[in-house]
Amino acid sequence: MRDDVTPDAPAPRRRSFLKFTGALGAAAALPPVLTGCSAGPQSTNDTGGSGRNRTLTAVIGYGNDGTWDPTQTASAFSMAANNHVYEGLLDTDPITRVPYPALGTGVPADPNATTWRFTLRSGAAFHDGRPVTADDVVFVFDRILDPGTPTLAKGFFVSWLDSVRKADARTVELRLKFPFPDGLSRLTLAKIMPQHVFSRPGAWDDAVKGLAVGSGPYRQTAHHPKSNTVFEAFAAYNGPRRPAFRRMNWLTIVDAAPRVAKISGSGAGAQIADNIPYANIARLEQGGLTVAGGAGMNNLFLMFNTKHKPFDDVRVRQALHYAIDTEKMVQVALKGHGKPASSFLNEGNPAHRRARTVYDHDPRKAKALLRAAGVTDLKVDILAVNVSWIVDCLPTIKSSWDAVGVETTLAPQETTAVFTKMDQKQDYQVVAAASNPNQFGLDADLIMHYNYGPQNLWMGYTRWADNPVAQQLFTDMDRATREPDAAKKKAMIQDYIDVVAEQAVLYPVVHNELMTAWDPRKLTGIRAQPYPGINVLQAKWV
Repeated sequence: MRDDVTPDAPAPRRRSFLKFTGALGAAAALPPVLTGCSAGPQSTNDTGGSGRNRTLTAVIGYGNDGTWDPTQTASAFSMAANNHVYEGLLDTDPITRVPYPALGTGVPADPNATTWRFTLRSGAAFHDGRPVTADDVVFVFDRILDPGTPTLAKGFFVSWLDSVRKADARTVELRLKFPFPDGLSRLTLAKIMPQHVFSRPGAWDDAVKGLAVGSGPYRQTAHHPKSNTVFEAFAAYNGPRRPAFRRMNWLTIVDAAPRVAKISGSGAGAQIADNIPYANIARLEQGGLTVAGGAGMNNLFLMFNTKHKPFDDVRVRQALHYAIDTEKMVQVALKGHGKPASSFLNEGNPAHRRARTVYDHDPRKAKALLRAAGVTDLKVDILAVNVSWIVDCLPTIKSSWDAVGVETTLAPQETTAVFTKMDQKQDYQVVAAASNPNQFGLDADLIMHYNYGPQNLWMGYTRWADNPVAQQLFTDMDRATREPDAAKKKAMIQDYIDVVAEQAVLYPVVHNELMTAWDPRKLTGIRAQPYPGINVLQAKWV
């Protein structure tokens, strides 16, 4: 849910890269192409040259110290960067999410076929100069599908993809368990990595710490956790989206004020920044910047510990949702850049349907549900992440719950600290945090399986997976995945989302808009995306 989480990796390993604002510690042992890491952080003000040879400087509002392993990462910074460093057989447009040929030379003509054959692009090479081969593709998919290797990517592939085999040096075949057209857009989540690099001992640990060697238009040349990551155009790249910038320097600035300062004013040191606070939009626009939003799955969610009474009672969970004045939250905290949740999915999702249970602000109903559950004098400690816009929303939750007689205490803290407690299975009552599954795609099957499932990380956090309602839900979800008729599948997903809404175990309160700012006098081709990070594969200097 949070944008630096993987849902199914073992907890001790996971904590090494579930870091939103914490440090990774010692730098990774990196190959010669990354030796700049050992010299200490270079100036984060570096603009590197003039004219079209100057460096694109970007400000990312998320930490760059999460895992860079494409099979594991859900880090906003790492995922955005990896889209510039690595390629899949197919990649997807960052806005429409329509797949296009990347390492593969074409999109399969029949999305409903149970065998997809891909020929690799002639001349495709990794950043160390070695050619990309079918063996590299098989290597990555074998890791993803290996039942003994827990990866985040496994949850996106194992239900429908049976195997990947080498046909010849530049050809691979993907064999599906059943027709699954949505799988084409998911292939971008299987970034092809060089077997000769990542099969060596310790290499996956190095990937966690920042090692990135791909075949994409940009190669990583320096990586300084907590500071910045540097990229250069890969001269040998011959794929569809050529690099327009000779060099890029991506700064990680999690705190809002310095992030905004870096892109504004006469001394601005960056040309583009994501995660722009709503309160700063007008001032940035007055300064000549373009500020645009992307509305998607970004949301504030509540997650309940169903083994901690009285949150095992669905009526209590529902009551706390009904009590929240979501319209006030949207207007006061989000400055109008959001909507109360009417489903688990945001209203712009192609599979959205207003859920059977919608938590419109109804304090009278909230009180009635608490009475029916026999709950009085309830005291709730909200364990919340300290992401700035979440912190802005918390006072509305507190005042709303206080108003129905629920004494509420707020305890925002670093994301790492919150989810370390989850990993350690510490007791808690309610978590409030941010999530955006759109980082992985738009299809509802993917989004729902990311959040719900018998072996899912989130269900482990909620302690709900053994509930009979949950067991039936998981069965219904698997049936929907296998449904070949698109219309029937959509209806089945909408039906089980009704169950998710009614149970309110892990459920969004509001969906909000993410804002990106850039200098149109310097950059063109920028499109604001509705999930964290940036994509500049179609951007260029003015």
